[in-house]
Amino acid sequence: MRHGNKVNHLGRKYAHRAALLKNMAASIIEHKRITTTLAKAKELRKFLEPLITKSKENTTHSRRIVFSYIQSKEATHELFATVGPKIASRPGGYLRIIKTGLRSGDSAEMALIEFVDFNEVYTKGTKPAAATTTDKKKRTRRSTKKAKASGAAAESNASDSVEVGA
Repeated sequence: MRHGNKVNHLGRKYAHRAALLKNMAASIIEHKRITTTLAKAKELRKFLEPLITKSKENTTHSRRIVFSYIQSKEATHELFATVGPKIASRPGGYLRIIKTGLRSGDSAEMALIEFVDFNEVYTKGTKPAAATTTDKKKRTRRSTKKAKASGAAAESNASDSVEVGA
């Protein structure tokens, strides 16, 4: 039984699985999106998101830690040079998995995994997330009677101040 075992072994031994994830991580950093099976995409997201978080802080120590996982100089440089600064303001959720259907050969579930901030189709014409949250009015679950009473009192105070100024 697999009680508490949350790692999908992907039908491989540890060394094969580690090599697979390293190569896929280097590929997605280089190309910004790849197509793979859904199970591999989910495991890749668990493997890569902590490394992307480390890339926000461009220090020698974080570079060495990321390189120890990926073991590709080009991918490490790309991660810290282009990906890290672009996702610096994002608190998490750097990768998006989009299901693309079944593979014709063996009916495996296929998925597209990509960086969220590098897809211009979704990000074109939208405001930054920080600007949209400050524009919205704060919503509460309080009674509307109190809100109406305080709103009416505020309006009467505002009209008194307008008349005094006139």
